Amino acid sequence: MRLGDLTYMNPWWEGKEDYHVRQWRRQKIRWWPKWIDKIPLEPFSLNFIFGPRQVGKTTGIKLLIEKLLKENPPESVIYINVEILPDYRELLALLKEFHEMKEKEGIRKGYIFLDEASSLEGWWRGVKPLIDTGLLDNDVITVTGSSSLKVKRDVEMFPGRRGKGKTLEVMPLSFREYVEVMGLKRPELHREKTLKLFEEYLRTGGFPGSLNGLPMDDLLGAYLGEFIRFGKSLEIAKETFYAIIESAPSATSYRALAHMTSGYSYKVIQSYVELFQELYILGVAHLKEGDRIMYRREKKFFFRDPLLARLFSSWSGAELREDAIYEWVVQEHLYRRFGEVYYYRNSYEIDAIAGNMKVEVKAGKAHRRYPRGVVVLEREDVPFFLLELSEKYF
Repeated sequence: MRLGDLTYMNPWWEGKEDYHVRQWRRQKIRWWPKWIDKIPLEPFSLNFIFGPRQVGKTTGIKLLIEKLLKENPPESVIYINVEILPDYRELLALLKEFHEMKEKEGIRKGYIFLDEASSLEGWWRGVKPLIDTGLLDNDVITVTGSSSLKVKRDVEMFPGRRGKGKTLEVMPLSFREYVEVMGLKRPELHREKTLKLFEEYLRTGGFPGSLNGLPMDDLLGAYLGEFIRFGKSLEIAKETFYAIIESAPSATSYRALAHMTSGYSYKVIQSYVELFQELYILGVAHLKEGDRIMYRREKKFFFRDPLLARLFSSWSGAELREDAIYEWVVQEHLYRRFGEVYYYRNSYEIDAIAGNMKVEVKAGKAHRRYPRGVVVLEREDVPFFLLELSEKYF
């Protein structure tokens, strides 16, 4: 493959508008993703951006490219969907040719975007030698991926070679971000509108496509493709989701989940759950007693976005309980705020512990008293709690 074969990925080389940018302009509900402005653009920088499938990483990159093209020549920017490459040698050759093209055109600073790099085994071998020899000293490299563990491992392949680069995580919209996108200012003063928006948020989640009415099958297909790419059985994946959703919102174990399947071992179920975590579908809250984290005890699994909960509930045939989805959205927001979330269980249970906060979520009315310091959220309290929690964070 030669650089000229990538013209369809880099339409700006021929003075044409990019497909993703054009699609973004056509969307009824669209916004400028804030994470774009956090990407360092001064050489040398090696940036990593990771997050779930169809969360808008590619579109965000293309919007950034459009911005860069206002002040830089078209040939200074290259975008490569790494998924199409057969091996890292192809990537290495393309980047060498890009460097030669820059020198020929008298271009000093270059911008390299490698999309879904984690899909190509050993992709970093196509980049690291060029960094080590100083060939990319005047470039900004931005790498994206949809598998958290794989990207984090790849980041470790570049110790001391990141320059001014950053690692950013892109997630579906939080409820605060969702409200902003929907144009509701000061939602705390508009209770009924906020409650209505929250019901919509629980239905659509924070994915750009779902907000614009795209069919859920598109998102489901993207995830099923990931399962297959990682060598997983769709049938086992379906049964694992069924067991998790049917068990919710109670804490459970891998053995208990395995008992709800067609006889798969708990180790098999654990491997699937860990993949779901790696793909940003699930989070996990461990039991915490005092300062001790009980990793071997039952766990609470939560979906990272309401749409994902509905998506895999429908796919697996499991019944999605209202109290579970309320608890999950609180756990996810606490996790984003504090970087950790646990639960506690003794004579009473606390659904979520994070930082200095203890939160119990009730879809209906709370019928018992909890110890001082425990925030008890009834159904209509949840959206306002999320707004207050994320006001200074998201």
